[in-house]
Amino acid sequence: MEGKEEDVRVGANKFPERQPIGTSAQSDKDYKEPPPAPLFEPGELASWSFWRAGIAEFIATFLFLYITVLTVMGVKRAPNMCASVGIQGIAWAFGGMIFALVYCTAGISGGHINPAVTFGLFLARKLSLTRAVYYIVMQCLGAICGAGVVKGFQPKQYQALGGGANTVAPGYTKGSGLGAEIIGTFVLVYTVFSATDAKRNARDSHVPILAPLPIGFAVFLVHLATIPITGTGINPARSLGAAIIFNKDNAWDDHWVFWVGPFIGAALAALYHVIVIRAIPFNKSRS
Repeated sequence: MEGKEEDVRVGANKFPERQPIGTSAQSDKDYKEPPPAPLFEPGELASWSFWRAGIAEFIATFLFLYITVLTVMGVKRAPNMCASVGIQGIAWAFGGMIFALVYCTAGISGGHINPAVTFGLFLARKLSLTRAVYYIVMQCLGAICGAGVVKGFQPKQYQALGGGANTVAPGYTKGSGLGAEIIGTFVLVYTVFSATDAKRNARDSHVPILAPLPIGFAVFLVHLATIPITGTGINPARSLGAAIIFNKDNAWDDHWVFWVGPFIGAALAALYHVIVIRAIPFNKSRS
């Protein structure tokens, strides 16, 4: 075990003269590319870890909607932005909750809390179709229940204040809203891939601990940028839960934007990570 402490201290920079810093500094001695998840894995259904992961996704998305929708309604209820937390406060609520919930659930379900994240990880073969569908269903149910509890506490205010439902803001086209959702979700899912990259985890022991921080911060920044355009969806479960409980025509008119945009953004992020960042197809062709 001689020299182990020194190895940990210098980390990826152990051989700065011979290896570039970054993922290319990782040798095959301490990392092997895991095999892709099978498309169908029926054996998962007999495992309690599978079912508790879905429950964790349900509870996390429930709490996410409860806190964030209440924050949105609090801002809308205030006579002016200076009398509330404002757009920055809404962005912090979304980003902060994602940070906390990813930290709490990452060891159980991976801490997706978002069908777009689940979809992106599925495309990258990080989880099976069985698990992906289960997660998305539980996320949507959790979001519906979270928004439902908020409405149960204050039904009149909920309907009067918009229920936190996502819509494309006046002055913006549906195309603009779609573009904002695509790029915003790309930022989020790209950050998820980078923060949870197993190859980085093998190299830098601090990465798994810090992973929720950049993910939550990405959500915060995207909300700052796109709240004025779409109210910021980038999470189809969040948009669906608020739309179902609010259930007004204006919430459904643009609802497709908050599914199509995030799924396209997630797919692009998965493609970029696998082909450009990790170059996995090219690595396989050389082996």
